[in-house]
Amino acid sequence: MTVALGLLAYELAGADAGAVLGTALAIKMIAYVGVAPVAQAFTDRLPRRSVLVALDLVRGAIALCLPFVTEIWQIYLLIFLLQAASAAFTPTFQATIPDILPKEEEYTRALSLSRLAYDLESLVSPMLAAALLSVISFHSLFAGTVVGFFASAALVLSVRLPSPQPAARRGVWDRTTRGIRLYLATPRLRGLLAISLAVAAAGSMVIVNTVVLVKAGFGLSEPQVALALAAFGAGSMVAALTLPRLLDRLSDRPVMIAGAAVLIVGTAAGIAVSSYGALLVLWLIMGFGYSVAQTPAGRLLRRSAHAEDRPAIFAAQFALSHACWLICYPLAGYLGARAGMTAAFGAMAIIGLIGLALAWRLWPAGDPTDVAHDHSSLPVDHPHLREHGGMGGHHHPLVIDDLHRRWPVGL
Repeated sequence: MTVALGLLAYELAGADAGAVLGTALAIKMIAYVGVAPVAQAFTDRLPRRSVLVALDLVRGAIALCLPFVTEIWQIYLLIFLLQAASAAFTPTFQATIPDILPKEEEYTRALSLSRLAYDLESLVSPMLAAALLSVISFHSLFAGTVVGFFASAALVLSVRLPSPQPAARRGVWDRTTRGIRLYLATPRLRGLLAISLAVAAAGSMVIVNTVVLVKAGFGLSEPQVALALAAFGAGSMVAALTLPRLLDRLSDRPVMIAGAAVLIVGTAAGIAVSSYGALLVLWLIMGFGYSVAQTPAGRLLRRSAHAEDRPAIFAAQFALSHACWLICYPLAGYLGARAGMTAAFGAMAIIGLIGLALAWRLWPAGDPTDVAHDHSSLPVDHPHLREHGGMGGHHHPLVIDDLHRRWPVGL
C-alpha cells in the first residue's frame, strides 16, 4: 500500500505528491494519536482475539475502496478510517506479546522476529510491487493490502491468546489517560519519546519524499521508487537479525541512542545525494539505524509497567510516538515541495538532533530499576510496606503505579 499510495498521490498531484502524501500521513497520525488511548480504554476488558479479528476485517473492507479513489479528499477520508482501526489493533497486539513470553531474553527475540516480519514485508512488498507494475496498473496493488488484512484475521483466529490481566475498576477518563500519565512519569520512557522524535524526523524523509526524489529528482519510474523503499527495508532487516545478540551484551540506552545518531547523520548526508545509487546506499544505512533505534522500545515498556497496565502504556507509546510523526510528516512533505530537498533534509536533521539531545538528557545513564524510596503517606501496616520493608525506606523494582505516582527525586 505504501508504494501504491505514493504513486496514486503522484498521479493526482504530480510534483506536489510529497505534500499530498505528507498530509495523508498526517491524517493517519491524527487517527493514531487520538484513537489509540480511547480505543484501549473501551477494549481493555474484551477478548483480545475477537478484538483483533474484528479490526482486521474492518481494515480489509476499507482497503477495498482504495483502488476506486479519484479525488485527493477521498484519500484523506479512507486513510483516516483505515488508520483509526489500526490505532486500536496495534497496541493490543503489541501488549499481548510480553504476556505470552514473560522472560526478557525470549521477549527480546520475539521483538526482533516481529521487526523482521515487518521488514520482510517492507523488503518483499516493494520488490513484488516493482515486478507487478510491469504488467498491471498500480491501482491493483491495493489488493495485496486487502489480502494481508484478511490473512492476519485468519492467523489470529488460529491461535489462543491470553485474556487481559484484571485491573482495578476506573472511570473512562482515568482509563483513557492512565497510560500517558504512567509513561510521562517514567524517566526512561521520556527518553524513549525523544528518540521517537529523532526516528520520525528521519523516517518521514524516506516515506514522504522517496517518490519525489526518484521520479522528479532523478527522472526514474515506479519500479525504482519501489526498489528505493526496499533498500530501506533491507537495512532494517539486517538490524533486526543482529539486535538480539547485541542486546545480550549492551543495555538498551546506548544501542538506541546509537541508532538515532545513525539516522541523524544519514538525514544530514541526504543533502549531498546526487545519484540514485547513492540514495539506495543511504536508505540502506538509514534503515539499519531506524530498526536499531526503535526495536528495543518494547523492552522498555515491558519493564516500566505492571501486566495490567501494559495495554495502556503500549497505547501511550503508540499515540505519543505517532504525535512525533504528526509533526514530521507534513513538515517533510511541505518543505520538500516548497523549499526544496536540501532544506527538507537539513530541517529534519536538526529536529532529529534535538530529539537525540533530549534523550541523552532525560534518560538516566544508569537507568536503575531497583530504586530506593519511601512511602511517608502509607500506614505502617500497609501490605506493600510489610512485603518490601518499613517506613524508613526500602527498594524494589520500581514502576509508576497507584502506590508510586512519581519517580524518586534525583533518579
